[in-house]
Amino acid sequence: MGIDTRPLAIAVMGPTASGKTAFAIDVARRFGGEIVSVDSALVYRGLDIGAAKPDTAERRGVPHHLLDVREPWQPYSAAEFAADARAAIEGIVARGGLPVLAGGTGLYFRALLRGLAAMPEADPALREAITAEGQVRGWAALHAELARVDPIAAARIGSADAQRIQRALEVFRLSGRPISEWQRDPPPPRLPLRVLRLVLAPRERATLHARIEKRFDAMLAAGFLDEVRGLRALPQLGGHPAPLDLPALRAVGYRQAWEHLAGASTAAEFRDRGIFATRQLAKRQLTWLRGELDARWFDPERDGDQLAGAVSGFLGAPGPTRGRGLV
Repeated sequence: MGIDTRPLAIAVMGPTASGKTAFAIDVARRFGGEIVSVDSALVYRGLDIGAAKPDTAERRGVPHHLLDVREPWQPYSAAEFAADARAAIEGIVARGGLPVLAGGTGLYFRALLRGLAAMPEADPALREAITAEGQVRGWAALHAELARVDPIAAARIGSADAQRIQRALEVFRLSGRPISEWQRDPPPPRLPLRVLRLVLAPRERATLHARIEKRFDAMLAAGFLDEVRGLRALPQLGGHPAPLDLPALRAVGYRQAWEHLAGASTAAEFRDRGIFATRQLAKRQLTWLRGELDARWFDPERDGDQLAGAVSGFLGAPGPTRGRGLV
């Protein structure tokens, strides 16, 4: 069997608030890496505090890619992400750097590492027309339309999932072919990298819940609500007929903050709802991660030496002195 000469990369995955960002930046600093964000909220400008986007100090000395690539009212698909991320990775490898893929968006990881079936590119005009239909007729009616033309897709898409209903109808109207058929086509070649997949996740669910609560309170103290007030002041968002249908504002915390500022909840209710929604996100992320059978799991608070050893062993670098791990 020949030697695997593919370039190396490290994927840092895990639920929200598990310490992925700090660990990935540390790895990048130690091993000449560059971060490729794999997070569907961090692509949006203006989603900073509530999305836990790395700040200027954290990014210093470590190039970051796929942060702030869209305005919060603009769509950004997993296919677009995969193409942009591949281009970023090619540049990192060409510079002799280590790609460090860090984030918690499972669909983005799947699109990047495994590939997505080819299908028609987004059509902004048609997408806007479908959105307008959904606002007039209701998304349940458009879901019923989808069920007539693509019952397979409709069966796995919720009747209130505006983004996925919109995309499925867009693909059908552009091509005359159901999106479920496109998805059965062979995907493009996988990413030509040898990837160490690491999952950072506390062993105890209570520990993760405590980290989520602590981080949410830190976001509030840092001005999260002021950040959302600024978003509401943008005419493209404040004047949008259904702003909470936009992918950016469906990000955890932002929907709850937007509704709170509209008077739908008290400050205490908003905090509780935000923390609960974040816990639910973490639960969904963990469910997806359990399907990543080739990933290695570590508790970031207990397994520092083992985690550091896994990285050093993969990269062929000397391991750290005991007690001075990468986390």
